[in-house]
Amino acid sequence: MLAIFLETLTITAPVFAMLFLGLMLKRVGWINDNFIHTASALVFNVTMPALLFLGIVHADLHSSLKPGVLVYFSVATLACFALAWLWAIWRCPREDRGIYTQGAFRGNNAIIGLALAASMYGSYGISLGAVLAALVILFYNTLSTIVLAVYSPVIKSDPWSIFKNVISNPLIVSVLVAGPFAYWQIGLPGWLETSGQYLAQMTLPLALICIGGTLSMAALRNSGRMAVSSSLMKMISLPTLATFGAWLCGFRGAELGILFLYFASPTAAASFVMARAANGNHELAAAIIVITTVMAAVTTNIGIFLLQWGGWI
Repeated sequence: MLAIFLETLTITAPVFAMLFLGLMLKRVGWINDNFIHTASALVFNVTMPALLFLGIVHADLHSSLKPGVLVYFSVATLACFALAWLWAIWRCPREDRGIYTQGAFRGNNAIIGLALAASMYGSYGISLGAVLAALVILFYNTLSTIVLAVYSPVIKSDPWSIFKNVISNPLIVSVLVAGPFAYWQIGLPGWLETSGQYLAQMTLPLALICIGGTLSMAALRNSGRMAVSSSLMKMISLPTLATFGAWLCGFRGAELGILFLYFASPTAAASFVMARAANGNHELAAAIIVITTVMAAVTTNIGIFLLQWGGWI
């Protein structure tokens, strides 16, 4: 229990450091709204696609393909997305429904989920976690593009326009292009690999600095009720339902543990970048990321404790 708490804290502490740095840089005037807008566009169009591409290229898709786990995760993700969207339709103003829905179902699996899976289950956690992360990236970005397009003031929401936005999303394109490289284990030239790594390493710090620069007490107060509601759904309601469903389907041991860690991950920083790209309420997106990241240190440990206490993982 203590080990998982410390591991979670080790992973989330640098996130808070970058958020705080962004807040301070904005406060002293070293970055401004123009910088945040430009840097967010750079992350969305260049550095995050590089990160996703390299992450999938390096994943071992052959040794850890678990069809049952992948199918269940896909179905559960669609169900969580649908529940979050229905709740948003009932409880949120129309203009905030896309941001609320994305914050409630989209987890930071490629960073926090995978790291915790590796900490608990070693090389098996890394292998299965990486394969799940590849699936997650495709699902999350496709579903987020759809729900944001429906409510975005700048994106057309007819079926053909949504389809074009999905297939032209840089994050989705990077995943699709990386698939054949990972499956057939095609290597990249050394200079290209190194250049890609330079870009990829910029992604998380730059995205988090932009989120921190967007935060303010006024923004948190304005987003308070919806941000807390989306965060509770992301960190408590949906992980509980999805993990219970996995238990009912017979998953036990490492598979159930990794599924829980992925369902219980805090909201991904990419949700802020996509919210800005869709000209949505990025302040709400930023608040949800901060709240869920704070909650993760508690909810993840409670979930692991209960699953271990029951002898299921």
